[in-house]
Amino acid sequence: MPIAGQGMLLTSMDIDSLHEAEFNRWYDREHLEERVAIDGFLEARRYVAHDGRPKYLSLYSTATFDVLESPAYRKALASQTDWSKANIARFQNMIRGVSRITISRGVGRGAALGIIRLRPPADGADKLRAALREQLDPAARDGVISMHLLENDPVLSKPLTPDADKVDPGAGDWFVLIDATDVGAVPAAAAAVTGNAALKQLVVTSGVYRLLWDIAKSDLPRA
Repeated sequence: MPIAGQGMLLTSMDIDSLHEAEFNRWYDREHLEERVAIDGFLEARRYVAHDGRPKYLSLYSTATFDVLESPAYRKALASQTDWSKANIARFQNMIRGVSRITISRGVGRGAALGIIRLRPPADGADKLRAALREQLDPAARDGVISMHLLENDPVLSKPLTPDADKVDPGAGDWFVLIDATDVGAVPAAAAAVTGNAALKQLVVTSGVYRLLWDIAKSDLPRA
């Protein structure tokens, strides 16, 4: 499986230009490393939008889905550093998905990422998953390394911002991820979903992102 583990935390947000340099410094010097250090977290990746919103996107892989509601993760959420609290308070348009990885095909991770947000029908999850499994085939698409499906848990998928308890009709959305060698390879692969007559009516948003950097558990300094 090209994505390590079975669980995924997806976060995406905008930040005002006044605080953007500090936001990036915090992500690069503290936040990603701090999260990957949590028991059960395996790796994390940071992206910036080439064509999409919100501007910033991060993916955190976990060994199992249960890690995302484990005591270790809950403790980390409850004991944020002052630097974290200051930056999280400035998030705008935040998306936070706590997801199961239900489809993952291909080998490896690319320098570009396509992302498609879908809203599954209330009674059609199995049918939709089967339809996507047919479309998520990287071997048939030049420049595409791997393709994946993330299915949000609607209870756990809440932002960390003050409006976390606000009703969110998209809390149970799904995300298709397209790992590609270049941003130019993404649109044709995404069209298998966004241009499909049976699927495009479920598409909420789509975008293309460039990899900033990634970190794995094995990269962390040894105690």
